[in-house]
Amino acid sequence: MPWLQTLRQSELDADAREAILVRMMTEHGDMLVRLAYLCLGDAALAEDAVQEAFFKAYRRLDSFRGDSTERTWLSSIVINTCKDMRRSSFMRYFQRTVPIENAERHGREQVWRDDSVLQAVLALPETDRQVIMLRYYQELPVSKVARIVGASESAVASRLMRAKEKLRAALKEWYFDEE
Repeated sequence: MPWLQTLRQSELDADAREAILVRMMTEHGDMLVRLAYLCLGDAALAEDAVQEAFFKAYRRLDSFRGDSTERTWLSSIVINTCKDMRRSSFMRYFQRTVPIENAERHGREQVWRDDSVLQAVLALPETDRQVIMLRYYQELPVSKVARIVGASESAVASRLMRAKEKLRAALKEWYFDEE
């Protein structure tokens, strides 16, 4: 992150800030849209959340200290933006009308042949869903997941164990041939 050193030495001009933002969008945009989709369950809302998150990141570039990776920092902003959206009065009345089959990824239609696992993850309570998404979908280590959700590593490990048990029960017939 050479721009971070430049930022520490002096304020970035508007062109430099814009270049950093464009690079972040290119490198992390698709991953963040998938993360937001898992939080919100709607492709259009996910894109709106990521757009808002990048706007927040642009405004807060000077507050990024480099304590975490850009990916972790941006994931935090996206998750918090999704939380804000879910708490809004609009979401209380919003009907999820976009089926999961219509989710987009990498600019092309993503076809979900069997969405049982995704539906089971989306059905988890929000705290469990967040740790599953960050740990397994975003492939972040427990330490980074803990930093993003603002909990201790042991609390995240407990949430992960609880969420996996719920998923195991929900997907027992789907995955295992047990009776």
